Amino acid sequence: MTSPLVPTIEENIPLPDNSKEAFPELTPAQELEMRASTIKFFSDLTGSPISPTSDNMDQAKQLARDMITDSRHRPDFAKYPNETLALLAGMVAQMNVSIVEELSDFKMYVVNKLVQEVENARDPKVRISAIAKLGEVDGVDAFKKRTEITHKIQTIEEVEKELLDTLGALENRVIDVEAREVVRLEQEVDE
Repeated sequence: MTSPLVPTIEENIPLPDNSKEAFPELTPAQELEMRASTIKFFSDLTGSPISPTSDNMDQAKQLARDMITDSRHRPDFAKYPNETLALLAGMVAQMNVSIVEELSDFKMYVVNKLVQEVENARDPKVRISAIAKLGEVDGVDAFKKRTEITHKIQTIEEVEKELLDTLGALENRVIDVEAREVVRLEQEVDE
């Protein structure tokens, strides 16, 4: 007789009170995706198709509206039938589809459409507007105001010398102004 395999059990590792605590916090879209995957899995396993009724469709549409209008809205998906959740998951999946793989592709599309508008527009206002939008595109930057800042790294000795030179120049100016003022006062007295 073979001995049963018993895993080593580590001690002093806290276990969650229930299975809900063991799972990470999911966004409503992630939770919906998980529920829909489970619904589809059981539907495929049992061979019973998921057929939403018009009530299920209305519920799914209302849930979608609620989720879109308030991103913090967290529906209690457990209250809804599987058909409603499957339909809602399909709606959410369609809305989350990316029409381009990279944002650079989308930027290129926008630039191409603007160039096409510049070349083919009959109205000069439309052409000028398209040219202005092209000038604002990152990389073209025809209308971007630039400010350049140069950082000069100096040792403390260099900074002290520069400050002393500046203070010396200011001191000479103050003395020069005072001397001119004294000369002017003397001339006024002599007259």
